[in-house]
Amino acid sequence: MTVTKNLGRTDRIIRIAIGLVLLGWPLAWYGPENITPWGYIGLVPFLTGLFGTCPIYSALGWKTTRAS
Repeated sequence: MTVTKNLGRTDRIIRIAIGLVLLGWPLAWYGPENITPWGYIGLVPFLTGLFGTCPIYSALGWKTTRAS
Protein backbone atom coordinates (compact mmCIF):
# COMPACT_ATOMS: atom_id res chain seq x y z
CA MET A 1 0.00 0.00 0.00
CA THR A 2 1.50 3.31 -1.07
CA VAL A 3 0.67 6.60 0.63
CA THR A 4 0.82 9.55 -1.73
CA LYS A 5 2.18 12.79 -0.34
CA ASN A 6 -0.42 15.51 -0.81
CA LEU A 7 1.06 18.37 1.23
CA GLY A 8 3.34 20.98 -0.29
CA ARG A 9 6.39 22.43 1.43
CA THR A 10 4.67 25.53 2.82
CA ASP A 11 1.70 23.54 4.07
CA ARG A 12 4.04 21.08 5.80
CA ILE A 13 6.07 23.85 7.48
CA ILE A 14 2.92 25.57 8.76
CA ARG A 15 1.50 22.30 10.10
CA ILE A 16 4.73 21.36 11.86
CA ALA A 17 5.01 24.84 13.42
CA ILE A 18 1.40 24.81 14.64
CA GLY A 19 1.82 21.29 15.97
CA LEU A 20 4.98 22.21 17.86
CA VAL A 21 3.30 25.26 19.39
CA LEU A 22 0.29 23.22 20.48
CA LEU A 23 2.55 20.50 21.88
CA GLY A 24 5.08 22.81 23.51
CA TRP A 25 2.79 25.38 25.07
CA PRO A 26 1.04 22.98 27.50
CA LEU A 27 4.32 21.25 28.30
CA ALA A 28 5.99 24.57 29.13
CA TRP A 29 3.15 25.70 31.41
CA TYR A 30 1.97 22.48 33.03
CA GLY A 31 4.78 19.94 32.55
CA PRO A 32 4.58 16.47 31.03
CA GLU A 33 2.59 15.00 33.93
CA ASN A 34 -0.32 17.44 33.36
CA ILE A 35 -0.57 17.68 29.58
CA THR A 36 -3.81 19.27 28.37
CA PRO A 37 -5.95 18.10 25.43
CA TRP A 38 -4.29 20.82 23.31
CA GLY A 39 -1.08 18.88 23.53
CA TYR A 40 -2.73 15.80 22.07
CA ILE A 41 -4.50 17.88 19.41
CA GLY A 42 -1.09 19.26 18.43
CA LEU A 43 0.00 15.77 17.41
CA VAL A 44 -2.35 15.79 14.41
CA PRO A 45 -0.89 18.76 12.49
CA PHE A 46 2.64 17.83 13.58
CA LEU A 47 2.42 14.25 12.29
CA THR A 48 0.58 15.13 9.08
CA GLY A 49 3.22 17.77 8.36
CA LEU A 50 6.03 15.41 9.24
CA PHE A 51 4.78 12.61 6.97
CA GLY A 52 3.53 14.94 4.21
CA THR A 53 0.12 13.40 3.86
CA CYS A 54 -3.28 14.40 5.18
CA PRO A 55 -6.14 11.87 5.24
CA ILE A 56 -8.75 14.61 4.92
CA TYR A 57 -7.02 16.02 1.82
CA SER A 58 -6.91 12.49 0.37
CA ALA A 59 -10.63 11.97 0.99
CA LEU A 60 -11.48 15.30 -0.66
CA GLY A 61 -8.99 14.87 -3.52
CA TRP A 62 -7.02 17.99 -2.59
CA LYS A 63 -3.28 18.48 -3.04
CA THR A 64 -0.98 21.36 -2.20
CA THR A 65 2.02 19.77 -3.89
CA ARG A 66 3.38 21.10 -7.13
CA ALA A 67 2.05 19.52 -10.31
CA SER A 68 4.60 17.12 -11.78
